[in-house]
Amino acid sequence: MVQERTLPYFDTATAQIDKSEGLRLYEDMVLGRFFEDKCAEMYYRGKMFGFVHLYNGQEAVSTGVIKSLRQDEDYVCSTYRDHVHALSAGVPAREVMAELFGKATGCSKGRGGSMHMFSSEHNLLGGYAFVAEGIPVATGAAFQSKYRRETMGDANADQVTACFFGDGACNNGQFYECLNMAALWKLPILYVVENNKWAIGMAHERATSEPEIFKKAAAFGMAGYEVDGMDVLAVRQVAQEAVARARAGEGPTLIEALTYRFRGHSLADPDELRTKEEKEFWFPRDPIKKLGAYLTELNLATEEELKAIEQKIQAVVDDAVEFAQSSPEPDPSELHRFVFAEDE
Repeated sequence: MVQERTLPYFDTATAQIDKSEGLRLYEDMVLGRFFEDKCAEMYYRGKMFGFVHLYNGQEAVSTGVIKSLRQDEDYVCSTYRDHVHALSAGVPAREVMAELFGKATGCSKGRGGSMHMFSSEHNLLGGYAFVAEGIPVATGAAFQSKYRRETMGDANADQVTACFFGDGACNNGQFYECLNMAALWKLPILYVVENNKWAIGMAHERATSEPEIFKKAAAFGMAGYEVDGMDVLAVRQVAQEAVARARAGEGPTLIEALTYRFRGHSLADPDELRTKEEKEFWFPRDPIKKLGAYLTELNLATEEELKAIEQKIQAVVDDAVEFAQSSPEPDPSELHRFVFAEDE
């Protein structure tokens, strides 16, 4: 096993979190975990097809960043591991599950499937199957916010964009080109690297000359931070500071979240490359259990309240499956619809 990086220390006393916010974060992470577990069940039962990349273990990153944004106003750009980003952004579980089933009621009308979640209503700019493909899209979204505000005089155009991608994307040209432009133009964007140590089957340390990705921000005069991606409170604090900078016109931030996926690269991956020792190092750092323990230790929640949230979310996920199964398939007569932008 490659020597693990030391996770950045976070002083929970600085979290400044109340009961309402704590339970909101807990509920969002539980939704992501339970939803993905149900996806695995449906996939192995033959209800879903194609590649399905689950997010188990990384929930603190999605929740910590996206719940620091203004829902339905700020922008979120995802990757092929996009189900939970969509949920955190406010896309209903029914619509996400229906999309995975390829149904007409899905958020992408059944055209996108697992890797291409999109919702204009929730400013979810899409999931992207090609590595690093979403980075230019997110950079463009951030540019239009700045352009509308500064050139067109729209005082309400202070939206911030959060762009998610993995460690493997940081060796692609789009990453460097877009960071250069974002820094040059002081764009309101958060580049969030979900470093789960593996780009499919390629270990991160074998693929890059500088494994500490956040340090690459310095080449562009950009703020760069590493954060414990298994601690939602740590992610939230870094994200809130970055969002505030972006909204104030102070430019972009590169955030490297050190995290870990608890399953293989996709549900078709036997997960034989990662060592037992590596998994044993990361599995006890479950972000949901960590937040639950924090909330109970500080008397911000009881075990009963957390259990009630889990039961509530399980009902939401079960309902999403029923909705997806009973929804209609896209009509063959609409095969060519939505290829280009059009009215509904």
